[in-house]
Order: sequence, then C-alpha cells, then structure tokens
Amino acid sequence: MAPQPAPAWHTTDWLNTPKPLSLEQLRGQVVLLHAFQMLCPGCVSRSIPQAQRVAEAFAGAPLVVVGLHTVFEHHEAMKLASLKAFVHEYRIRFPVGVDAPDPDGGPIPRTMKAYAMQGTPTTLLIDAHGRLRRHVFGAHDDLLLGAEIQTLLLEARDVSLDRPRPEPAAPAPGCDAQGCALPTRG
Repeated sequence: MAPQPAPAWHTTDWLNTPKPLSLEQLRGQVVLLHAFQMLCPGCVSRSIPQAQRVAEAFAGAPLVVVGLHTVFEHHEAMKLASLKAFVHEYRIRFPVGVDAPDPDGGPIPRTMKAYAMQGTPTTLLIDAHGRLRRHVFGAHDDLLLGAEIQTLLLEARDVSLDRPRPEPAAPAPGCDAQGCALPTRG
C-alpha cells in the first residue's frame, strides 16, 4: 500500500519555536513527530531522550524533530505552565506543539485522534513529501529508528537532486572494482 499524506496537526500553543509549525511549511524535510505526555514514564525515561539524541545526531540534515504534547488523561495536571517548566527542566530543545483538545469535549486531542494514536509515546516518521511512513506506539529501537531516518533522508536527497549528478571519480592507480592492490616494488 502506498504511503498516505500525513494528517495536519491541530495545536493550541508552541514552545521552542518563534512561530507555529505545520507539515506544509516543513515539506522537503523529513519530520520525526514525537507524541508524548510529561507524566508518561516511558516518555520521560526513553522516548524524549531518544528524540533529543535524534535532533542532535542529525543536526544539519534535512530533518526536523517536533514534539507533540498530547494529553488524554490528567488534563488538569498538564497545563501549559507545567509543560513550559517541564521543557525547561528536561532541556528539550526541539519545537513542541500542544495538541488541541477535542472540539466535542472528548478526552482524546485532535491530532492524536487524526493519527489514530494508541497512547504515548508515539513516534511518527513523515517523509519529505509529507507522507506518513512509520507509526510506532511505545519505545522505538534506536538502531531501527536511525536506519528508517537515514532511508528517508536518502530518499529526500534523491528527490531534491533535479540537477545532473557528478561523475564518480576515476579509481586510484592499482584499483579496480575488486579492490586496491599494494603497489609493487621494482
């Protein structure tokens, strides 16, 4: 089945960014959307540190790490002021959006519902075309996540290269497709 366009985000506030972010304005970049709750033990111990490592490891790459604080329980304890303190104390540097509440008053926020998330943490990978490519509920394996990100980055690079690619360099003397031989002494 072909990847489908990722649903739009519905947020009320943003931290660590001068203006709200949207998928449309991030087109051309790979997006790791990390959905979390600040009172979620798995988020605090595993997935938030993972998202921060990804942001640091891929700094300079066409990749954006975005946090989504999506509260589906303990609503009164997780207000914006608490989130601001949490982001500061945990030194979260990537942008964090606050998922908009259900307009009908239900407990599941809008973006969480749009992506059919099962809970937190949830990791979503969105390709440079804005298509949802991976949806993982729970802790995601570091090595697998890195491989998935690199695959999407390579795809993004290939798509963005509408210009001719440079010719490969000529092999060094003594080298061929099989390898390079030590020079012979004469």
